[in-house]
Amino acid sequence: MIHTYQLNGCNIVLDVYSGSVHLVDEIAYDVINRIDAGEDREQIVTAAAAAHGVEPAEIRELLADIDELTAAGKLFTEDVYADKAFDYKNRSTVVKALCLHVAHTCNLTCNYCFAAQGKFHGDRALMSFEVGKRALDFLVENSGNRVNLEVDFFGGEPLMNWDVVKQLVAYARSIEKDAGKNFRFTLTTNGVLIDDDVIEFANKEMHNVVLSLDGRPQVHDKLRRTVNNKGSYDIIVPKFQKLVESRGGKGYYMRGTFTHDNVDFTNDVFHMADLGFDQLSMEPVVCAPDEPWALTAEDLPKVKEQYEILAKEMLRRNREGKGFTFYHYMIDLTGGPCIYKRISGCGSGTEYMAVTPWGDLYPCHQFVGDEKYKLGNVFDGVTNTELRDEFKLCNAYARPDCKDCWARLYCSGGCAANAYHATGSIRGIYEYGCELFRKRMECAIMIKAVEAMEKANKE
Repeated sequence: MIHTYQLNGCNIVLDVYSGSVHLVDEIAYDVINRIDAGEDREQIVTAAAAAHGVEPAEIRELLADIDELTAAGKLFTEDVYADKAFDYKNRSTVVKALCLHVAHTCNLTCNYCFAAQGKFHGDRALMSFEVGKRALDFLVENSGNRVNLEVDFFGGEPLMNWDVVKQLVAYARSIEKDAGKNFRFTLTTNGVLIDDDVIEFANKEMHNVVLSLDGRPQVHDKLRRTVNNKGSYDIIVPKFQKLVESRGGKGYYMRGTFTHDNVDFTNDVFHMADLGFDQLSMEPVVCAPDEPWALTAEDLPKVKEQYEILAKEMLRRNREGKGFTFYHYMIDLTGGPCIYKRISGCGSGTEYMAVTPWGDLYPCHQFVGDEKYKLGNVFDGVTNTELRDEFKLCNAYARPDCKDCWARLYCSGGCAANAYHATGSIRGIYEYGCELFRKRMECAIMIKAVEAMEKANKE
């Protein structure tokens, strides 16, 4: 399978199963598309020569070059991964990461919050040290031979339970040596409660800090407001800047959400970059389609255009030494994820689970509160093994709608939670999200291909 597209003046050919990317001229682009369409070779020679005003011999020489690439496994390769998407019920899985919901409460009232302002459609609660301690023990006990374990302190707003966060980190550090483990912590925060103590502790113990900022003041403050109905931009931005500076500009990223109200979200990305932040992410809103901030079908072409604008601007800024990283454009064309990750995806419900303040286990934070997706708890372990087995089978080859998609080995079948909320099944697909993902991948591949070409031209 190949995927061809034109973007930013480039003719790009992606060989899906080898991952090879080719920047080609107009003639090669036409010929490769004709081959993919199943045209007869002599027909291709005649038609392409006439279309481009060249001699048939030039087209035959080009076909010979294409044959060489095909023989080398860099064009028109076959799917060698299908038989590797084995029955995951027969695979022994270990838990390698937990998302600890240390606070089911929040000091902001963000309108679009999928977690219902941090309550996850339930009661407000703070995780006790005892529950968190048991969660860490559960992780160690179920991690098998895996050494590196990841824990994300999440909410609601985790800084509203900051003392317990610090106690849990101290406990993890006290057991990791004897357990033969290495804990890596992440903190996700809206920033309102950041102070010198938070900064100092985060710099010492948090491998990564995720900071929530939606961009321009008027955009951020419209939906991310305090419990007193005040905008939060002026409160958090100076704190974010201080924290990022103290971390040497590393080990963080800004996470924004764009909605129907700011389809021109590139301006929010550029605003954050101009504030001095260079590790950026901007996610499409996840909400019911009847919400006023939900993305609409009419927004889709506009959003796709924004991704292209972003990619071109990133290239320009990189050339000027003012570049920044955009999370969804982080792609490795020389290696990338192993085949296991390409097929199995994020590992939600098997390798990764969310823990509520009461110790209940869910496949990920987006399933929390939905009793149908409760896996068990940290005291008794995974008791709903049938549900876990369903998630084991939820991979890029388990979704019929993914069969002919060129991007499936980049998304690994997509987000199970998004699929569930869109279709009622974790094996469905969220088509709107798929459209955005494919556009992001086209942009990401184009950036890397152009950068590689420019580097080669300088050498």
